[in-house]
Amino acid sequence: MDPEAGALLWRCRRGMKELDVLLGRYAAAVLPQAAPAERRLLARLLDRPDPELAGYFLGGEVPPEPDMAALVTRITSSCMMNVP
Repeated sequence: MDPEAGALLWRCRRGMKELDVLLGRYAAAVLPQAAPAERRLLARLLDRPDPELAGYFLGGEVPPEPDMAALVTRITSSCMMNVP
C-alpha cells in the first residue's frame, strides 16, 4: 500500500469499534487501487466527527451531499458483502 493509502487507512481508526470495522475494511479493500477522486472523497468523509459518522453508518442518516451519500452506501454495501 502506498503512503497516501496507508495514511487514509490509519485515519479510519476512530474512537468507536463499529466505525473502525466498517471504515477499515472498506479502506483496506479499496484504497490500493482507488482513483485519486475516491481517495479525496474518503478523506473528506474522515474529516467529519465520529458522532456524525455514526449517524451515517449506524443511525440511518444520509449525508446531504450526493457524492458523500453514495460513498456511505458503497462502504456499507461492501462491508455487508464481506460478512460471513
